[in-house]
Amino acid sequence: MTDVFADWTAPPALNARLAAGRERRRTTSRRTLAALTTTDRDPLGILAAQTATRVQELIPLRDERMAASPFAFYRGTAAIMAADLARDSHSQILVASCGDAHVANFGFYASPQRTLMFDLNDFDEAGWAPWEWDLKRLVTSIVIAGQATSRDETVVRAAALAAVQTYARSLAAGVRRSALVRYFTHFDAVTGIRNMDRESRRALKAAIRDAEKRTGDRAARKLTEVGANGRLTFVERPPTMTHVDQTVTARVHEHIADYVATANVDVRVVLQQYVVADLARRVVGVGSVGTRCYVVVFQDGEGNALLLQAKEAGRSVLEQFGGIEQPAALTTHVEQYGQGARVVALQRILQAVSDPFLGHLRNMLAEREIDFYVRQFHDMKGGVDMETLDDGPFHRYAQVCAATLARAHSQSGTAATVAGYIGNGKVVGDAILEYAFAYAALSLADYTAFVAARA
Repeated sequence: MTDVFADWTAPPALNARLAAGRERRRTTSRRTLAALTTTDRDPLGILAAQTATRVQELIPLRDERMAASPFAFYRGTAAIMAADLARDSHSQILVASCGDAHVANFGFYASPQRTLMFDLNDFDEAGWAPWEWDLKRLVTSIVIAGQATSRDETVVRAAALAAVQTYARSLAAGVRRSALVRYFTHFDAVTGIRNMDRESRRALKAAIRDAEKRTGDRAARKLTEVGANGRLTFVERPPTMTHVDQTVTARVHEHIADYVATANVDVRVVLQQYVVADLARRVVGVGSVGTRCYVVVFQDGEGNALLLQAKEAGRSVLEQFGGIEQPAALTTHVEQYGQGARVVALQRILQAVSDPFLGHLRNMLAEREIDFYVRQFHDMKGGVDMETLDDGPFHRYAQVCAATLARAHSQSGTAATVAGYIGNGKVVGDAILEYAFAYAALSLADYTAFVAARA
């Protein structure tokens, strides 16, 4: 019998992967990470291209939300930034990426054990991309959030640079652990604040209290009412909450089983004890406004509610506007199961603990093939408004987000190569800091043009 292990070789050791990262500097100098090409751009054209496929009656609301402030505009421009990042050289070291890792996309949510977690919490644009694209988007958001509150530039620069250095240190420490240990690493929100100073603890405790109130039961009480026959129905609040026509409602009923089939078997058993009671269209986010998003209330025999959200999933901006070719395995997965499956897959990779009700379905609506992913609605989800923090907590929260991003990136097999490329973080820190301030200025110019175009 042939020995199947005759040609066995171990995977590359840590030192070899770190060395590969250092060698990559010959191809892409770390200083080039500061480069930002500002010519031949069409930022408003990119927004218009996205608008064309969305619910047209909601576009004015999207524009209104994006025009509220430079930071609100930045939140809605992941596609523009992906296109800009694609114009300059990058490290060529790809990791599983969030695709929209600004500070408002980090926050709290409940684990299946009902403890409060802190992690990335938005994966609409997730895919594979150069590691620095997420970090640049995070650090630029720190700069924009700092400038929005007229902080002293030294405070903003210190917080932004600390974020890069924290990312570098956290990733370097992480890759020295086994892949299994990295997989189980997570940030428990309550435990995580114990080592912070009093001022930072106070700010984060307030955010935790708010998150703990945002339960599905509370949302059901606020968003639904009981009809004469005992059925829960959504209370309309146009334009953010409206019922849809019966054609859409019927399609959803037809496809609920498709979603259930993608959920874990324990969740399927839970869902068997509920029936769909009502469906409504729900407007969410800033840049997401206009995408198709529905909330569904399930009801059991005692009148208890379970709220799920089905949100449209399009192509990741990392691929569509950033031009990053996705791994063959992910491409095949999307071809078989749709873009919703991409969102779910990357969320499970990047988050330490994910919503057990995650699932996906495709072609739920008849107008064209549209993919969706499904998750719980308001399951203790909350965040920190960085613009409201004092300077000390502002600085430390930037570091918390950077450490969280490093944990997410450390799940990729290329993480040690990234750590080797970064080194001690000084050169990369200076380069990304320079980029972030330059991109914040560019985004502000885009915002000004966007507001002027609406006038």
